[in-house]
Amino acid sequence: MAKKESLIRFNLIIKKLKKHPATFHEIADVLELESELQEYNFRVSKRTFQRDLREIRALYNIDIQYDFSRKVYYIADDDMPEIRERVLEAFDLFHALNLSDRLSEHIHFEKRRPQDTEHLHGLLHAIKMGCQISFIYRKFYDDAPSVRTVEPYALKEFRNRWYVIGCDTKDQHIKTFGLDRMSELEILRVKFSTEHGFSVTEYFRYCFGIISPNADAPQEVILSFTPHQGKYIKSMPLHATQQVVADTAKELRISLRLFITYDLVMEIMSYGPKVKVLAPEHLAQEVREAHKKAAGKGVGM
Repeated sequence: MAKKESLIRFNLIIKKLKKHPATFHEIADVLELESELQEYNFRVSKRTFQRDLREIRALYNIDIQYDFSRKVYYIADDDMPEIRERVLEAFDLFHALNLSDRLSEHIHFEKRRPQDTEHLHGLLHAIKMGCQISFIYRKFYDDAPSVRTVEPYALKEFRNRWYVIGCDTKDQHIKTFGLDRMSELEILRVKFSTEHGFSVTEYFRYCFGIISPNADAPQEVILSFTPHQGKYIKSMPLHATQQVVADTAKELRISLRLFITYDLVMEIMSYGPKVKVLAPEHLAQEVREAHKKAAGKGVGM
């Protein structure tokens, strides 16, 4: 119980400092309030608080420093914010799940399939050590499984699925493999050079989803949404390249810089026929044809 209490307290301290720097007394006030709201005692002495900071650094790799001039604690430069956020999200979910038995009528989780995370640790080890991997792979559109040998470069998540990106030794092409379609994963003793300069961030910078770049350069995509749809698009951008071109009572118009892939077409389709593709024309034509085909099959959009 004490360890769980400490972990929740760490989380409260981090969340407080993520909003803005704070004095020890301001942090103590938050812990005092949460102690009253929850069933734990989060109150700490200054000595225990200093120990907490060391534990946070070791556990989350989050460095909390003290600014003597302002007399406040703050989170030092964070070079991997996405990873930190996911760690904190995972702990929030863990905490909620532990409460769910007692609060089953007050919390409702989406029913979904597992995320196939059992291979993540092994794949990360292979990536770090520069070891080839071997596995049996089954494509969605092909029932016949195949044995693959791959030089793994990186892992990527998309729509609650995990993928490994690497060089297929059969044809030396960079490919993406879904972990949910992999089995009998084996880390081989065969080493490969890790000085290939591959960056998953740069590789997918102008891609929507997990389909690899399919042209020499990305294109400007301009989409027009209804004002109602636009509220969702502004609150949760489609892509990091999204820019608002016009925001009026009639439409929200945005521009994106992307490769035109199947994933992008399917994403646009998911917003129904009210979204208009203004550019490029070949994408607009592809979406129109997809809508006609879906309508002919009686598929509701």
